[in-house]
Amino acid sequence: MHSWWEQISKARSRIHSLINLLPSSSSSESLLSLADSDRPALSLLSSPTAYSSISSALSAPSSGSGSDPLCHWLYDTFLSDDPHLRLLLLSYLPLISGLYLSRVHHSSISITPPSLAGFEAVLLALYSSEVKSRSGKPLLFTLPDLSQPSIYHAPINKPFSSKPSVSIVSPSLEPQVAVKSTKRASIVGVAFDLFYKHISQMPSWSKIEFCQFASGWAGQDCSCNDQFDEIHVNGFGVGASESNEIQDFVQDMGNLEIEEFDKVKVEVEVSKGGRIPLPWEILQPVLRILGHCLLGPLNSQDVKDAASVAVRRLYARASHDLVPQGILATRSLIQLDRRARQAVKSAAAAVNASSNVNTPTKVKKPEVLLVSK
Repeated sequence: MHSWWEQISKARSRIHSLINLLPSSSSSESLLSLADSDRPALSLLSSPTAYSSISSALSAPSSGSGSDPLCHWLYDTFLSDDPHLRLLLLSYLPLISGLYLSRVHHSSISITPPSLAGFEAVLLALYSSEVKSRSGKPLLFTLPDLSQPSIYHAPINKPFSSKPSVSIVSPSLEPQVAVKSTKRASIVGVAFDLFYKHISQMPSWSKIEFCQFASGWAGQDCSCNDQFDEIHVNGFGVGASESNEIQDFVQDMGNLEIEEFDKVKVEVEVSKGGRIPLPWEILQPVLRILGHCLLGPLNSQDVKDAASVAVRRLYARASHDLVPQGILATRSLIQLDRRARQAVKSAAAAVNASSNVNTPTKVKKPEVLLVSK
């Protein structure tokens, strides 16, 4: 009982300190009401008003520096014992990582790059948490040896030794005290892995924001985003007078295209940020998160639509950069998305058909013929 009340008191204290950091506005009353609730940390995590206020403050041009009080607040909040307060920082990871990567890769050369020590401290906190959780061990994925019979086959005369195939999903992590340029992709990728672990508890707007940044990272100004969804090879804009070498290239790219793709209309903003380098350390967890957003049964349609756009843009980016793992993963997600949407359409059509069959029709009255005598 004492620990339960202590957690509530800490959560209310964190909310009150947050109100003092944010600009005075009408959202202060809403945040105060969250502090007075029975579960203040969970209420803060699921509040659209709080997310909008904190996102606006984080998106300010001067945010992310070492003296940014909001970054200090997020860092201290993540060190709390309350699991819902720790999830609060993870819900803002798409915005923090998106702003950080965009400013790192798109800062003007003519001016001094802005200080991003506040964002880096938050990312290092997430990275250090994952280092402690893994205890210096790599993440492995084991595949059984398919050349050997399973235990469900007929017994054999002599025993056999199975040699499963072991793949390294993520290597062992080393503690880091600063975000160096050579370790930046690894640190951000590990933070994305931690986000993926708790993605089922993330609010919808956090997932949508991640999909929007992923679309921007893929390159929102790419002129061939829609050309990968054309049915015919001529959609690549290559005329008959082109050389045979270009024709062969177009034919190879045509083999990668997705047929009969219905354009997804997303009401929310399609992308944020700009094109950035996408090494496999970042691309792999990004695709894992997009896979959940695309196929998670409890996700809203807005989340699925935003993920659908992001996956297709990453498919175009991977095809341009000739990344085999990215091409295979994104194409598989696109195919699964198309099948899931087609299954929904088929189910809706079946329901409509059954409702029409079961709808009672009015019985026609028998015709009465009047015969004059």
